[in-house]
Amino acid sequence: MAVSQTSIAMVPSRCTSETHMARATVAVEISGYSRVKGLGRGECLHSPVFSIGSYEWCICYYPDGYDEANEGYVSVFLELLTKNAEARVLHKWMLVNRFSGRSIVVHSSKAPRAFDHEFPAWGVGKFMKKTAEVESVYVRKDCLVIECELSVIKETLDIHVPPSDLLDNFATLLEGKIGADVTFKVQGDVFSAHKILLVMRSAVFNAEFYGPMGNKGVQDIIINNMQPAVFKAFLHFIYTDSMPSIDDLDDDDKREMVKHLLVAAYKYAMERMKRICEGMLCKSLDVETVATILALADQHHCNNLKDACIEFMLSSNRMDDVIASQGYAHLKRSCPDLIVDVFERTVKSRKI
Repeated sequence: MAVSQTSIAMVPSRCTSETHMARATVAVEISGYSRVKGLGRGECLHSPVFSIGSYEWCICYYPDGYDEANEGYVSVFLELLTKNAEARVLHKWMLVNRFSGRSIVVHSSKAPRAFDHEFPAWGVGKFMKKTAEVESVYVRKDCLVIECELSVIKETLDIHVPPSDLLDNFATLLEGKIGADVTFKVQGDVFSAHKILLVMRSAVFNAEFYGPMGNKGVQDIIINNMQPAVFKAFLHFIYTDSMPSIDDLDDDDKREMVKHLLVAAYKYAMERMKRICEGMLCKSLDVETVATILALADQHHCNNLKDACIEFMLSSNRMDDVIASQGYAHLKRSCPDLIVDVFERTVKSRKI
């Protein structure tokens, strides 16, 4: 059934603009209300196009309901016509009492609806029940007036959010010692810390302080077999989840520091720190130290580092230089099983 667009016309509307939204009340008049009955479920009339908030819109009027679920009702929808646009809109739908002139709110959205190319239309399926009783109030001289109040929310400016400074705050907490409740004595140096952070970061500290065999009241702990500089760097990682800067050290001292930190990470079950140390040692391998690092990797179950050491030995005919190093002599005495592993891989690589 074809119906001319003149059957739905715009009525003088109200429009305002605010800093954060554009607001307007659009009224459409359905003339020949009875004539468009029977248009068919899912069939609609479109209002003339109107512009609000820099977008173009129209109202879709379904005289026989939008779908089967809305049979017996008039359905109304607001449709965004601007191509490739997105808009957030609050909408309120009203019927105008043709005798009193008052607008009666039928539906009001509680939250903004997002209109875009995927969902360009939102509205009310059960807008007005098509009964004689209801029609006698809102239909006069075969005309129905519908009002739609739109509030098109303008996009807010992007607010710059600074990066998180949580880890910096933890570093300050470590340095300032505020609220510290445990001290560590390392070769005469004293370090203050916070139990709660230690147990959050390390299962070993958790067991030491709060486990079945732990001592909740302990306040002074002596750390053996660790240098103060290493323990300080270890605490830095616990508080900031990052390695401290060691750029002021020469290559040999850097390597030694990382080796000691790997041992500390293994001892206190700091897996991420351990992996970081493995990666740093992989990048610093040379013929003089690779055997020593291989022994360290094997002792502390660093399989990735172990494989990297063996591959380094086998590559580019470095094996003769490695065998001549002091580290290899120590490896041969202390870890004979590793020598067998290296030998077997050497044989396999030559066969390939």
